[in-house]
Amino acid sequence: MHSGRLFIFDLQFNRADTPHVFFAKSLDIPLKFRDEKVTPPHFLGVPPMKRASFFACLAFAFLTAPAVRADDAAKTKDIVDTAVAAKFNTLVAAVKAGGLVDVLKSKGPFTVFAPTDEAFAALPKGTLEMLLKPENKSKLQAILKYHVVAGKVPAKVAMTLSEAGTVQGGKIKIAVKDGSVMINNAKVVKADVMCSNGVVHVIDKVLLPPSK
Repeated sequence: MHSGRLFIFDLQFNRADTPHVFFAKSLDIPLKFRDEKVTPPHFLGVPPMKRASFFACLAFAFLTAPAVRADDAAKTKDIVDTAVAAKFNTLVAAVKAGGLVDVLKSKGPFTVFAPTDEAFAALPKGTLEMLLKPENKSKLQAILKYHVVAGKVPAKVAMTLSEAGTVQGGKIKIAVKDGSVMINNAKVVKADVMCSNGVVHVIDKVLLPPSK
């Protein structure tokens, strides 16, 4: 009889004859190898199974582990680092030019409606270049802050709202249209990108605050 340890979502072999499967918590169990069969302990309520089936389960745990670990790792990144990792190049450049990096890396929490690079590219010609100039920093900040709501607002909560106040001071309208969440005239194309200091919802248009 060999002593095995079960965990969630990983796999390694400390010795050639002692397989370890990694689950969410560890548990020492005895594994009996007899005539090409593996006999789990009775308290697990699992009948004996062929060794091939057992190692097929191990392989599945091994293959699913990287995705789970990657998802958990993403949740440890703040909003800025998440935007960098997801290659929101224009948004990141705008946040830097607007001097808002430290704010969006702070504890928060914040909800950010993040326009894609394509959304920024769809602005009238010359608009983005104009906003990125140092002399227009206050205008850029106003637009960026109009994409940020104080607090963590996941999609299921946003869908129950009709509007939300932004840190810029203005309000954004929220509606559900044809199964999609709309923020003003922008569609949420990916929701609930969880970060360590809030949540990001990806949108397909740049939000422009109403003129005062």
